[in-house]
Amino acid sequence: MGFLGNTFRKIKGGLEKTRKLLNTPVSQLFVFSRKLDDAFISEMEEVLITADIGVTTAMRIIEDVRFKYKHKEIMEVAQVYDYLKATLKKQFAGLARDVKLAPSGPTVILIAGVNGTGKTTSVAKLAAHFRAAGKKVILGAGDTFRAAAIEQLTIWSSRLGVEIIKHQMNADPAAVAYDAVEAAVARKADVLLIDTAGRLHTKQNLMQELGKIRKVIQKKLPEAPHETFLVLDATTGQNAINQAKSFSEVLNVTGLVLAKLDGTAKGGVVVAIEEQLRLPVKFVGVGEKLEDLEVFDPDSFVEALLELDRSPQEAPKG
Repeated sequence: MGFLGNTFRKIKGGLEKTRKLLNTPVSQLFVFSRKLDDAFISEMEEVLITADIGVTTAMRIIEDVRFKYKHKEIMEVAQVYDYLKATLKKQFAGLARDVKLAPSGPTVILIAGVNGTGKTTSVAKLAAHFRAAGKKVILGAGDTFRAAAIEQLTIWSSRLGVEIIKHQMNADPAAVAYDAVEAAVARKADVLLIDTAGRLHTKQNLMQELGKIRKVIQKKLPEAPHETFLVLDATTGQNAINQAKSFSEVLNVTGLVLAKLDGTAKGGVVVAIEEQLRLPVKFVGVGEKLEDLEVFDPDSFVEALLELDRSPQEAPKG
């Protein structure tokens, strides 16, 4: 099937709840024999908002469609469908999605996110992803606030066959980070993934803690961390956007990991997240297994989100 085909299949599966929610209205809306008129455009507005792609994005698309319809630039429903897909794909353009790898030495990636988002599990999935790419991976258990986080990451490290650097619960997270970087350099690791405490007790405390972690990392590797990923729970919709805004105020977030995409009926929130935050979604979780973490491919996402439930001969061209 190839990489892109497999990505489409897994993202499509991960969006199953969204597709079930939207399939009937989308398929009923985009009947290409239907007349394009004001009633169609109003109905389309409701469908887009239901998809949770964000009111701003939805209204901009509707305004564009109305303008093009009024000026006879778009005359048929099939043209609107093609325009919608092209517009959503364009929405994702311009953001760098490749992981920034260190030119030499270990690539250090900080992982942040509130408790319950799937943060620690996402760390394990990222480790599996890099291992599958032939990279030597080390984990740093920097979420010392929760004993469960340390235990969970220890179990994952054993299953994956990767080394973990950890201290006791309530130890200084910066000390864990320092030891983890030291180990990564000494063991010639390719990637170091450092979990951090998943709490927003106060922004000031969070900033101080994360700032201290960054400082000690840079004592060993001045250019690190090379990436800072924020894990968001796709099932929380708008709340995920609010969390991202809070973290972005205190942390130089470089990419998003959207967990639990398979568990939401509002997968269109990916569009809203990127539009409001201008942060790239780099990975999406589409299942519970370690291999159920996909590099985010915008084209596959849009195709899966807007796939129509009809026979191939009725599908639009392009």
